Amino acid sequence: MAEITLPQLGETVTEGTITKWFKKVGDSVALDEPLFEVSTDKVDTEVPSPISGVLTEIRVAEGDTVPVGTVIAVVGDAAAAAPVAPSTPAVASSTLASSNVSEAPPASAAPVPAPTPAPASAAQAPATAPVIATPASATSTSTVLSPVVRKLIAENNLNAASITGTGPGGRITRDDVLAAISRGGATSAAPATAAAPTSAPAASAPQRAAAPKAVAGARDEVVALSKIRQATGAHMVASKAISPHVLSVVEVDYANVDLTRLRVREEFKAQEGFSLTYLPFISRAVVDALADFPHMNASLADNELIVHRYIDLGIAVDLDYQGLLVPTVRDAEGKRLRALSREINDLATRARSHHLSPDDISNGTFTIANNGSAGSVLTMPVINQPQVAILSTDAISKKPVVIEVPGFSESIAIHPVGNLAMAWDHRAFDGAYAAGFLSRVKLILETRDWSSEV
Repeated sequence: MAEITLPQLGETVTEGTITKWFKKVGDSVALDEPLFEVSTDKVDTEVPSPISGVLTEIRVAEGDTVPVGTVIAVVGDAAAAAPVAPSTPAVASSTLASSNVSEAPPASAAPVPAPTPAPASAAQAPATAPVIATPASATSTSTVLSPVVRKLIAENNLNAASITGTGPGGRITRDDVLAAISRGGATSAAPATAAAPTSAPAASAPQRAAAPKAVAGARDEVVALSKIRQATGAHMVASKAISPHVLSVVEVDYANVDLTRLRVREEFKAQEGFSLTYLPFISRAVVDALADFPHMNASLADNELIVHRYIDLGIAVDLDYQGLLVPTVRDAEGKRLRALSREINDLATRARSHHLSPDDISNGTFTIANNGSAGSVLTMPVINQPQVAILSTDAISKKPVVIEVPGFSESIAIHPVGNLAMAWDHRAFDGAYAAGFLSRVKLILETRDWSSEV
């Protein structure tokens, strides 16, 4: 008999949501066979069974969020396959044990606290989840907040006491914070600083009142936002609040790239098993340009720019319109075009099949968003914090361009042309530096002899 715990899925991941069980109680499980799927604030991934045997107990139901290390299932021999499946009380007890909340059992086990709503209503009038009617929040929440939850609350200036926790024992989960953000947030200053009734509310009210809450009508369809959609939204809101975004754009003539790409594309696909697109050429040009403009390959800390002496290149991948992940090509500065092509294709394939690990999507230093594959002409992307810039590759299409012809002055030709649009953080550098970087990328794409790269 062996207990299966929620594994540590990355250094900063402290909890996960079980989104799917691939086995039910009584099923045989082989070593390394996918057992369950878990969603974290970093990635959705399948987790294989660490042992073989028979699944005798499931302690965490689909949709439940539990801390890393929580026992979520038990695998034993065939003879032990009698215990019954998911038990929510078991989840609560294991979670509470790991969170050290001693008063939680009476709270969760008392569905009839008639007097409780009275004191609670002053702090949070619209209690939406009767299961957690309570007082847990105001004083004890700080002791049970995970690092991820605490960071989200701090980044969005929320008041933990005003967020209703839906986790075991009233614990505030990441989803609770994301829900508060989507509602416009629960400002921490208003209830606590009654001493300044005129200035504090006046400063915050216009910002919060600008986005009225939508209410579904009879003719509307309500589609729940996935966890990855909510996490993406929260990160984007935080990024726009943190960084002064500026957009710079250059137009690139890809005729020089096509001299090589079109000549080798059939042979390349036969050898590699996938098509040679423009993205690896752009990625290679970006990597080389970052060597000349190192402050683009950096992260911002408190009053300092941390310049990275390596390039971990993030490539944003669309998950069939269901969300976005940014897997990372490690040490991209040492990889030529064919190696970059292989790794980008591998990461994109694994992202769409939920086979990325948290390490595959962490700690990038510069990001490329390939919006051109969807047909966009000009896109302003949102910076992937704490990076200082993100490049959008927009659609490449045939256009008339002016070219120089030997022996003549100028002529008109039809070439593949597309925009490269970059959002950058004005705290890190100024427009001339950003423009210089983009011009360098453009020059590499338009003049390099790419035949040696493939």
